Amino acid sequence: MPRSTRRTRLLDNPVVRTVLSLWAWLVLGVVIILWVPLVGIIWLVTAPFDRGRYAAGRMFRRLAVVHQKLNPLWRFHTAGRTIADPRRPYIVVANHESFVDILLISHLPWEMKWLSKEDFFHYPLVGWLMRMAGDIRLIRGQRDSVAAAMSSCKDRLAKKVSVMIFPEGTRTGDGELQRFKSGAFRLAIETGTPILPLAVHGTRTALRKGDWRFGITDAAVHVLEPIETTGMTMRDVSVLRDRVRQCIAAELEVMKAA
Repeated sequence: MPRSTRRTRLLDNPVVRTVLSLWAWLVLGVVIILWVPLVGIIWLVTAPFDRGRYAAGRMFRRLAVVHQKLNPLWRFHTAGRTIADPRRPYIVVANHESFVDILLISHLPWEMKWLSKEDFFHYPLVGWLMRMAGDIRLIRGQRDSVAAAMSSCKDRLAKKVSVMIFPEGTRTGDGELQRFKSGAFRLAIETGTPILPLAVHGTRTALRKGDWRFGITDAAVHVLEPIETTGMTMRDVSVLRDRVRQCIAAELEVMKAA
């Protein structure tokens, strides 16, 4: 029997998965508690010269790496294009399969500020970490909030930090790639910032809907070629949006077939 099959059969045992999920949740809680003072110290020390909160944010994302290493149910992989200059800002966009996408994408070796719904900022400890990291809050459906979020995105880009946006707006319900909204692409053209597409596959099984237990997963994120926006106008928003969606969709087909 192949090693991967043996692993799946062992970990998918209901008792084993329950015990390991309890362990993984405990580890996540402990790591979050430990990370608050660590990120806080970095934020305080670097605040005078790190206006983009790059260092504090980078430390915050490492939390996801530590948790995955201690969670035997998950295996994460990164592949694709290497980013030579982590301080060259991009608008990073990805398909959205699961909440676990956030933890997977955090394994990429550069910092980016996340556009996140306001609810996350109210979570105990996690909200503090997001604020110290400089992540960007959004209240869906409120024009003032959308305008403020776009202004904050422009601020982070001007400070040479990338911004991460899920253009689908929410997680897929059936595993299929949904329609992309135009906000990220309008922002890219307005600021002359290149789009960096990511393809995410395998996270839907990591945290199943209606089940508090973690699932077994081998998930991956692939970094695709950046798409420049120089010379584009607002008339090109839909063309850019559809081009990026097609790139991600094509890569997802490759990942699913592997």
